[in-house]
Amino acid sequence: MMPEITYVLCALTSILCAVLLLRGYLRSRSRLLMWSTLCFIGLAINNILLFVDLVILPDSIDLRVVRSGSALLSLLLMVAGLIWEAA
Repeated sequence: MMPEITYVLCALTSILCAVLLLRGYLRSRSRLLMWSTLCFIGLAINNILLFVDLVILPDSIDLRVVRSGSALLSLLLMVAGLIWEAA
């Protein structure tokens, strides 16, 4: 029961961070906030996929590659945003 609660809390935390970053972006129009929002949306998707993979569909399908891909894409968005802002 504890891993399931942890997965859900991680997903909710990522969603909350994405919402707060989006609110900040809409208020200030800072591009770094936009990139951070996109990163946290991807991390929220990653956490949701983790819950689906390990709790809902533990034996039927392996979503490890999809989860890793979503995490990689999220972090690449953040790195791209940091590079874009530094240039």
